[in-house]
Amino acid sequence: MNSFSHHPTRIIVFFCLIGIFVLTGCSRSVRPTTRLYKPKAPVEAPKQVASPSVVSAKIPQGPQSAPKNETFVNERMTNGALKASSNASGETLDDALAFCELAQEYWENGELEDALDALDQAYSLILRVDDNIEDVHVIQEREDLRFLIAKRILEIHASRQTVANGTHEEIPIIMNSHVQSEINKFTGVEKEFFRNAYIRSGRYRDYIVGELKKEGMPEELSWLPLIESGFKTRAMSPARALGMWQFIPSTGYKYGLSRNEYIDERMDPAKATAAAIAYMKELHNMFGDWMTVLAAYNCGEGRVLRTINSQNVNYLDNFWDLYKKLPRETARYVPRFLATLHIIKNKAQFGLDTVRLAPPMSYDVAKINRRSHLKNFATAMNVSEDTLKILNPELRQQITPNQPYFLKVPWGKAAWLESNIHTVAVSVPKPPKKKLAHHKVRRGQHITAIARRYGVSIRTIARANNLNRRYTIHPGQVLKIPLAGSGYVAKTTKPKSTYKPITHRVRKGDSLWNLARRYGTTTRTIQRANKMRGTTLKIGQKLSIPAGRSYAKSGKKTYRVRKGDTPFTIAKRSGMSLGRFLRLNKMSKRSKIYPGQKVYVE
Repeated sequence: MNSFSHHPTRIIVFFCLIGIFVLTGCSRSVRPTTRLYKPKAPVEAPKQVASPSVVSAKIPQGPQSAPKNETFVNERMTNGALKASSNASGETLDDALAFCELAQEYWENGELEDALDALDQAYSLILRVDDNIEDVHVIQEREDLRFLIAKRILEIHASRQTVANGTHEEIPIIMNSHVQSEINKFTGVEKEFFRNAYIRSGRYRDYIVGELKKEGMPEELSWLPLIESGFKTRAMSPARALGMWQFIPSTGYKYGLSRNEYIDERMDPAKATAAAIAYMKELHNMFGDWMTVLAAYNCGEGRVLRTINSQNVNYLDNFWDLYKKLPRETARYVPRFLATLHIIKNKAQFGLDTVRLAPPMSYDVAKINRRSHLKNFATAMNVSEDTLKILNPELRQQITPNQPYFLKVPWGKAAWLESNIHTVAVSVPKPPKKKLAHHKVRRGQHITAIARRYGVSIRTIARANNLNRRYTIHPGQVLKIPLAGSGYVAKTTKPKSTYKPITHRVRKGDSLWNLARRYGTTTRTIQRANKMRGTTLKIGQKLSIPAGRSYAKSGKKTYRVRKGDTPFTIAKRSGMSLGRFLRLNKMSKRSKIYPGQKVYVE
């Protein structure tokens, strides 16, 4: 029995947290109302560490893959000094944060029990902060710390349970009905796809195998691009996954793949391979067996973790217990990979022993600093433009950026190009063409599902098809879908506002919501106009309010409120009912009016 069993409170909290994180997807803060642990005797707080940044939302990870600087938003540090009455609470929270940082170090070193003890100390400190304190920044910091501690406890215990078995050197090659079904497809309806992908593998696989061996990972993983992209460097999925290893933008960015107007490194075979290996290593540290790693690589570790937590079996002993609960595409993904390994290991049986693979990539690298199209480089070096395209697939428009760039060229051409770069004509990139797909709406389809299928936002589809604010669509309707990266902007006929903004001085009782109603606009519009991050208002604060069309063009008479006026007296003086006055000014019976305020009357 490990030390975890000696803390019944931890056990209760751990399973409660699993339920919370599964239901919420870790999308919002956990605000426990009771203590997580009984605080231990106070100890000397570690020295204060540097103020952290934003908490990573990804969970859970093992000690080897724990993010280095994962912390939480410390608004109090960026918004200036707190009031003198909040200093003591702020110092207490700083000490708690230091214990969190200490717990992080223990976790990364594999000292899990020490990490939990440090989190105990951190939580006992935040319990000392007065619940009645009025400083919203201190309150928010306390809640952020509470969430961080709860999240870290869940991650530590999850890392103990999920990394169960499997090594970096083993991939069990299983044969069952699911795998046989995929073999039948690869040798039947998908035979041409498999053969062409196998031929293209010759360009890149030797390099991939070498990189896998450096990391001590199974070389069978070098066949993963066959089912991901068919070894096509510019392959793109409907979910906007791009490149040979099919990275979506966010995951690619996380693992160092940059993208801009000229370059998308998800299409760079070498850089994308390094990112894929790093991602799979992290997944293996998390799950411990390669079957689950492959499933998580396809649909994301979050989806697999939620599926795992919904089970009551030792799932890592048998991946196929997890299999039927995964999305259909992911459920097919692992059998397709195993089918690929079976076919490759029996090439003669499947007629691949006589197939000639494409030759491996062989190139030199020239350091250049010139914006030009690949055809200009090809002409200057007297080589094929297609050769340069194959060597440099990461160039989105086949144009090099106007900054230092390493261009891959055939052997023996690098030195000549660097010496004669001034002879290459300069090119200006053309604006992206409008790329549209057309989708016929089927019965029961919703615009949300259509947007998700094509990897675009609902608003993009709405603008392209002039849909109303409710995004109403009907069966049989053909929608124009601007594809990702098309640069498509639908024409709109919305006139520019010519109304001057209204200056409003905040008074007691004002809120963004009632100001928005009063001036016929929205809270978000007021926030944007005044560059506000939150919704807090201060008495005396001046707001610039872009009044809505209904307010500016109403043509109604206005009345400036005087001292002693009430909604009832104003309505009576204007010959109106109180209800009419309140409706006209979008007020309720609880609304307050102030001297100098303008109201509508009839």
